[in-house]
Amino acid sequence: MAIQLDKIQGIETPFYYYDKKVLEETLETIKSELTRHNDYHLHYAIKANANIDVLRVIQKAGFGVDAVSGGEIQRALDAGFAPEKIVYAGVGKADWEINLGLDAGIFCFNVESLEELNIINSLAAAKGKTASVCFRINPNVGAHTHANITTGLAENKFGIAMDDMETAVKAAVALSNIDFIGLHFHIGSQILEMGDFEALCVRINELQDRLEEQGITVKNINVGGGLGIDYNDPDGHPIPDFRKYFDTYANGLKLRSGQQMHFELGRAVVGQMGSLITQVLYVKHAQVKQFAIVDAGMSDLIRPALYGAHHVIQNLTSSEPEEVYDVVGPICESSDVFGKAEHLPQCRRGDLIALRSAGAYGEIMACQYNCRKLPKAYLI
Repeated sequence: MAIQLDKIQGIETPFYYYDKKVLEETLETIKSELTRHNDYHLHYAIKANANIDVLRVIQKAGFGVDAVSGGEIQRALDAGFAPEKIVYAGVGKADWEINLGLDAGIFCFNVESLEELNIINSLAAAKGKTASVCFRINPNVGAHTHANITTGLAENKFGIAMDDMETAVKAAVALSNIDFIGLHFHIGSQILEMGDFEALCVRINELQDRLEEQGITVKNINVGGGLGIDYNDPDGHPIPDFRKYFDTYANGLKLRSGQQMHFELGRAVVGQMGSLITQVLYVKHAQVKQFAIVDAGMSDLIRPALYGAHHVIQNLTSSEPEEVYDVVGPICESSDVFGKAEHLPQCRRGDLIALRSAGAYGEIMACQYNCRKLPKAYLI
């Protein structure tokens, strides 16, 4: 992705730069791969990036949405997504959020507890409606990723334990305002090893066999998302290997006749299209190192401080010989560091710096800590 300097000169920093061409090429790649699997459906995980201009591009491509809050449901509706393509997950759905989903007529609720199931049933009954639900099952499958973004282990807060699956399904079938339509899984995020998804396939096959022994059939299997991106080489790998990802499920999961597969990809869709653009405020020469102090901080991109994540850092406006810098922000926290010992062309005040692969979990997680303004975003 070549950042178009002529289109960003003069824009107040920091801001998010979204490359529309990269996004559209990513979406076209996904669509092309999905055509090889007629029973596969994609619901974009809106939590990765809810910028309205980005959402409209994704909606135009024909995909649905995976929402985890009432606000995300509303944002999806505002962007023009069809309600019947919206799935709603989350461990703590408030009544107003459930009612919003019921009124909109969303595709299904991914239910995470029996307590939640009973509330959805009662709220649906009050409206004279029937709620379609999938049960989110915790498969106790680990993922090779950061501990804070694993979701499929028994110790995590997400989903219904496997031992309770049959009880949950039978409870749903007995409720008059519930239509049980499938099973939902999600084992984590930023997963690059296909073996993790293969392990999930094995577990789903086992669970389906268990249900069928009791005469229970499932219409839909939702495997969540989790496919990662190459944070180390965004230009070399701007589009994830969607073929390998979808083929992993095609080869490993024993779909029954007529079953539909659902995916909830987020980071893999939008991660590489985005960069956080910031400006050098000062170059500070300390005794043991030098700092490039920029005007973006952890309030604008929290991933490095929250997860120890690293984004490729580029000086867009210098062609001088490289020097070594710690690239840090202005926030009053020692963790406000984007990179240590970074080799960058010599930095001067006013240079524009790009933090790459920031299209996912960047703008959407920004906050106003230190009373800072939220960063703006531009789809170029």
